[in-house]
Amino acid sequence: MIDGMEALVAGQHGDPFAILGPHGGEIRTLQPGARAVTVLARDSGEVIGGLEQIHSGGLFAGRVSRQVPYRLRIDWPGSVQETEDPYSFGLLLGPLDLHLFAEGRHFELAKVFGAQAMAVDGVAGVRFALWAPNARRVSVVGGFNNWDGRRHPMRARREAGVWELFIPGLRPGMAYKYELVGPDGGTLPLKADPLALATELPPATASRIADPTPFPWSDEAWMAGRVARHAPDAPMSIYEVHAGSWWRDATGEAPDWDRLADRLIPYVQGLGFTHLEFMPIMEHPFGGSWGYQPLGQFAPSARFGSPAGFARFVDRAHAAGIGVILDWVPAHFPTDAHGLYRFDGTALYEHADPREGFHLDWNTAIYNFGRNEVRGFLLAGAMFWLEHFHVDGLRVDAVASMLYRDYSRPAGEWIPNRYGGRENLEAVAFLKELNTVVGERCPGAMVVAEESTAWPGVTRPVPEGGLGFSYKWNMGWMHDTLAYIEQDPIHRQYHHGQLTFGLVYAWSEQFVLPLSHDEVVYGKGSLLGKMPGDDWQKYANLRAYLAFMWSHPGRKLVFMGIEIAQPEEWNHDGTVSWALLDDPRHRGMQQLVHDLNGAYRGIPALHRGDATPEGFQWVVGDDSARSVFAYLRFGGPGDAPALVVCNLTPMPRPGYRIGVPNGGAWHEVVNSDGAAYGGTNSGNGGSVAADAIASHGFAQSLSLLLPPLAVLILTPQG
Repeated sequence: MIDGMEALVAGQHGDPFAILGPHGGEIRTLQPGARAVTVLARDSGEVIGGLEQIHSGGLFAGRVSRQVPYRLRIDWPGSVQETEDPYSFGLLLGPLDLHLFAEGRHFELAKVFGAQAMAVDGVAGVRFALWAPNARRVSVVGGFNNWDGRRHPMRARREAGVWELFIPGLRPGMAYKYELVGPDGGTLPLKADPLALATELPPATASRIADPTPFPWSDEAWMAGRVARHAPDAPMSIYEVHAGSWWRDATGEAPDWDRLADRLIPYVQGLGFTHLEFMPIMEHPFGGSWGYQPLGQFAPSARFGSPAGFARFVDRAHAAGIGVILDWVPAHFPTDAHGLYRFDGTALYEHADPREGFHLDWNTAIYNFGRNEVRGFLLAGAMFWLEHFHVDGLRVDAVASMLYRDYSRPAGEWIPNRYGGRENLEAVAFLKELNTVVGERCPGAMVVAEESTAWPGVTRPVPEGGLGFSYKWNMGWMHDTLAYIEQDPIHRQYHHGQLTFGLVYAWSEQFVLPLSHDEVVYGKGSLLGKMPGDDWQKYANLRAYLAFMWSHPGRKLVFMGIEIAQPEEWNHDGTVSWALLDDPRHRGMQQLVHDLNGAYRGIPALHRGDATPEGFQWVVGDDSARSVFAYLRFGGPGDAPALVVCNLTPMPRPGYRIGVPNGGAWHEVVNSDGAAYGGTNSGNGGSVAADAIASHGFAQSLSLLLPPLAVLILTPQG
């Protein structure tokens, strides 16, 4: 007992319940700095015992007249406090919770671990639970105990490496951290809660006790119809947003979720996008990482308000018919001292060997996907956003870095798998499990891979040997087509294949065509700035490129600012240059995106056949000399086809004959050279009749005027 008291007072005792709380008829409590402690019956307030100080470090003990639920009256210098005794409560986590956690199969960790505001035995307070198997002692600290790690040491549940404690009287909104003593006996830097559901506003790093009040969702109809909205034959056009720099008010501050919803949701809805995709909003210490170095896998960043504010945003988006996708980063995490890195004094969440546990490119740690608890932590994080916040999809960042053990590593600086190969078998298993669990628990939710290699079967179902993702970003299409459109038109005839090659593999996966933030940062300039030629040609090229993209098989994604042809590279500390819309060239680009979304959603041939090669047919794919491309898009039975014709030189081409499958008149649905978009208004007057002249394998054909640097989308009338 004496040795235990010394260790307890010194903050080194790993089993505080062995000493503190009720023991037979005796009560013991550690209250450093207190002058006296009295025990009161909880129900009546009757004094049932007085405790004596038995150690100068603040340990009090004494017998009580009867063993009933009790409270402590603590006489501090200058004040008196009445409180429940945290060490009077029994075990908190049940065996099933601990078993599922140890198995990596507890998908509702956010309801069990971390700080849970609740009542235990009728007493209101907060239950804390934390995984730190190698720590000698773990304490909850905060302003409520003067950040003193001696005051609230936790109970060890050694069978699962978990620590728990119920602290009565704490309330939502309070800040807290954990103080850990590592296996070597040294006290670690204070740690934020890996399962925190709310955080302090950065650069402060403490966790906050979240409000447990359930959010009153009103999106039942949206959730019920999500499977159909996300089907392979449904239209999907995505507007990618960095929440901190889409719009700022007159003070230069980024808005909270409610003010962002007031502006962003109507804007996206008005332009006809089906989905919003946010760059990571999970809490992250460094704003310059854009969220891609997160530490709060369960907490929306306090930069934009409360978790309830984010829930309101999603609910309002769904009411407007807009889905919400979040970028999610399970590939790596930063090494900030308050975070996951060497969390309990050991390599807990990461690999110990830097050859497999550290990213050289990003100076971040790599999760140990082979550890059940780590895998379960990440799976529970994914499920939290999908289930708790009704998010419609997760875009998984940097999948290639997860799949390959030698990713961006010099020879000899990586560890092969157990078969001697470069594949990260544990990460592959994790991704398959992720997609399986999402499919089982969240009907209609999407998981999208940012995967930049030719790994086979990324979107093939798991039972068929694939990774099971819903969609994959088509990075090859993006690189090839950008390389083509950046060429001076006079040279494009020598790069013809860069625009056609994507159709060779367009149906090997379920693809999203991404023009993301990555293409307009780090000195790459804006998308408009990549376009060749004089000022007019730059805008015409960009209009044609966007129209080509919207008519090409694959879901669409553009980053904010592209839709108004912003000429500057994206700056995360700035905002979209909305004043540009006073210029008809930029307003015209925005109108084109609006009309492309309308055509894409309104013409079944432009989206229903995305998932099958039968939805696409080349008509002209070999006219490299004139840089002309023409193809047909097909929908389902009974859907009219759509003809797409691209002239990617600045020379108009009158009388260009193209075979078509339907006779009669063809309506010019979109002409990217239209006057409303800032073009020359060259074209076919809105309609052209088919001639009974065979061409390109069809019995009838159209004689078209192809505008310069433009794309036409036509459908048969009637």
